[in-house]
Amino acid sequence: MDETHPAHRLGADDHPLNRIPIEISVSVGKARPLVKDLLCLAENAVLALDKRIDDPVELYIGDRLIARGELQELEGGEPGQLAVRLTEVANDAGDLG
Repeated sequence: MDETHPAHRLGADDHPLNRIPIEISVSVGKARPLVKDLLCLAENAVLALDKRIDDPVELYIGDRLIARGELQELEGGEPGQLAVRLTEVANDAGDLG
């Protein structure tokens, strides 16, 4: 970050944008059932996704892909609480390989 960047001039903790929360969505996969199959779903039904359990998940802000990562259990959190370890982060142009 260069010295003309507003966050640098004010100090990272002083910049008002640093206190605004942002929602990140994590996508583990997609399903494409037929409507007739969707209407038959009931409790305990299984909906197959297009990803495997060890495939990377994708992180989005809105509809923009910002990173990829691996699901894992959060260390020190509640038992079973999920977290994402980032393995690939988009550059300023938003490109992910």
